[in-house]
Amino acid sequence: MNIYVGNLSWSMTDDDLMNLFTQFGSVTSSKILKDKMSGRSKGFGFVEMEDDDAARTAISSLNETEVMGRKLIVNESQPRPQGEFRKRPG
Repeated sequence: MNIYVGNLSWSMTDDDLMNLFTQFGSVTSSKILKDKMSGRSKGFGFVEMEDDDAARTAISSLNETEVMGRKLIVNESQPRPQGEFRKRPG
């Protein structure tokens, strides 16, 4: 299951994010999105977990909890609708 994690502390790293979720089960990947120009965190990221039940437990346990001074928003990631958020060619 792919999990969206929002309202992250600017100082949180990919490893911090992974460690937060490994207490609930095996984490396949964790990635905090960064601004291409500045390299600064965009304040959200994604975690992928192999076991859907473990992922649901992590979501319910971590949503709205305070981590590094910020109240997290954690929910199942929804795929973007086709065609949205794409730059036009040319």
